[in-house]
Amino acid sequence: MPDFSLLDWAFTLLIAQACLGALDTLYHHELTVALPYRHSARLELSIHALRSCFYGVLFLGIAHLQFGGAWALVIALLFALEIGLTLWNFVVEDRSRKLPAIERIMHTVLAVNGGAFFALYGVQLAQWASLPTGLSAVDFGWKGWVLTLFAVGVTASGIRDGLAALRMQREGKPSNPFAGGAFKRVLVTGGTGFIGETLVNQLLDAGHTVSVLARDPLKAAYLFDGRARCVRSLSKLGYEETFDVVINLAGAPVAGPRWSPKRQAQLIASRVNTTEALMTWLKNARHKPALWVQASAIGFYGVRDASESLDEHASKGAGFMAELCARWEAAAQPATEFGVRQVVLRLGVVFGPGGALTPLLMPFRLGFGGRMGDGQQIMSWVHRDDVLQVIARAFDDESLVGTYNMVAPDTVSQAAFAAHAGKVLKRPVWFHIPAAPVRALAGEMAQLFFDGQRVVPQRLTEAGYTFRYPTLDAALRDLT
Repeated sequence: MPDFSLLDWAFTLLIAQACLGALDTLYHHELTVALPYRHSARLELSIHALRSCFYGVLFLGIAHLQFGGAWALVIALLFALEIGLTLWNFVVEDRSRKLPAIERIMHTVLAVNGGAFFALYGVQLAQWASLPTGLSAVDFGWKGWVLTLFAVGVTASGIRDGLAALRMQREGKPSNPFAGGAFKRVLVTGGTGFIGETLVNQLLDAGHTVSVLARDPLKAAYLFDGRARCVRSLSKLGYEETFDVVINLAGAPVAGPRWSPKRQAQLIASRVNTTEALMTWLKNARHKPALWVQASAIGFYGVRDASESLDEHASKGAGFMAELCARWEAAAQPATEFGVRQVVLRLGVVFGPGGALTPLLMPFRLGFGGRMGDGQQIMSWVHRDDVLQVIARAFDDESLVGTYNMVAPDTVSQAAFAAHAGKVLKRPVWFHIPAAPVRALAGEMAQLFFDGQRVVPQRLTEAGYTFRYPTLDAALRDLT
C-alpha cells in the first residue's frame, strides 16, 4: 500500500506546482510576451509543448495509479526527461529573450518546489520498485481529481504551443515591408514596445542598421540578439552620428494606474521630455536625417460624439489625452524647421499578436465576453502590419508629409467589436461591464474603455494606401 502521509505532501506540492505553472504560462507567456506569436520563440514553444505533454501524462498517472516494479522505473525515467527538458528550456529562454525579474523568481520557485516534489515522490517510487511489476488503481480523493483537471489543462496548453510552433514553421517569417529598399541608418525610440520591437526586427532583417534608444539597453540587446546598437541616452550618440531616419515611438502605456497628477506627469515626461531631448540632439547634429516618423494618437481628438467623423483637419479635443497628444506633436514640430520631412501618425488602438488585443479578447476566450458600458462608443483601430507598412512606405515616398490618421477604414462600435470577437472565437457574447463603477475607480482613464471617437484615414486614402486589413473581421481572423 502507498504511504498516504508521504503522498499527501507530494500531492500538495504538485498541485502548488501546477497552479504556479498555470500562472506563469497565462501571465508571462500569453499576456506579457505572447509567445505563440513570436517567431523567435519557436524552439521555446516546441520545448513547452513536449514538457506540457509529459506533465499531462504524469499528472494523470500520478492522480490515479500505483506504479509497481518496472513501472516505477518508467516514471522515474519520465521525471529525468522532464528535468532535462526544463534545463534545456532555461538555456533557450536566456538566449532568445531577457526574462523580467518576476519571471526569473517564478522559475526559481517552480524549480525549488519541483525538486521537493521529486524528492518526496521519489521515495515512494523506490518503495514501489520492490513490488511486482504492474499498475494498480488508487483513490487519492479530491487531490487526485484536481490533478486530473490540471492534466487536461496542461495537455491542452501543450497542444496549443505545439500547433503554434508548427504554424510558424509552415508559414515561415511574415513578409517584410522594409526589404528591397535603399539602405537606411535608423534611430528608433520606443524600440522595445509593441510596435517598436517588430519594427526594429524587420529593419534589421532587411539589412538596415538600427540604433535603439532604450531605458534598459541590456533588455533591448537580448531582444534583438545583439544585432542593434542599444544606448540608454542620446549623449552616447554624439553629434557626428549620421541617421537617415528617426522613428520616435517612445511613451509609457496610457492604460494602467489611475491618471493622478503624478501619473500624468510620468506619461508626459515619457513622451514630451524624450521628444524635446531628441530635438536638442537634432539641433546640434551635423548630419540631419531626411525623415522623421513621429507617433501620436487619436486621443488628440478627445471624446467625441459617435456621429462625428474626424479626419486630420478636425480640431483638438478636450481632456488629458488630447493635451498629451498635442504636446507630444508640438515637441516634435521643430524638426521641420531643420528641413526634415516629418510624418506624424495618430494611432488608433493597435491590434496585433499581444498588445491591447490580448486583454480585450481574454474574457471572450474564457466565455465572459460582452460589451463595455452601453457599447455605443466607437473603436477606431488598426492592424500593426498596416502601421509598419505605412512607416516603410514613408521611407521612400517623399509625398507622405504631415499628419495622418493611422486607423483602419472600418470603425466599429464596442458592441460590434464584441459581436465580431464572439463570432470569430466561437464564444458566447453575454456579459456586460457597467461603466459607472469603473469610472468611479479609474477616473478619467476610464474613457479609454467607455468613450471613443470615429476617426477616418482620409489622407492615407487620398495617398492611395490600400490597407492589408481594412475590416475588423479580417484583422481578428488573422490574429486569432
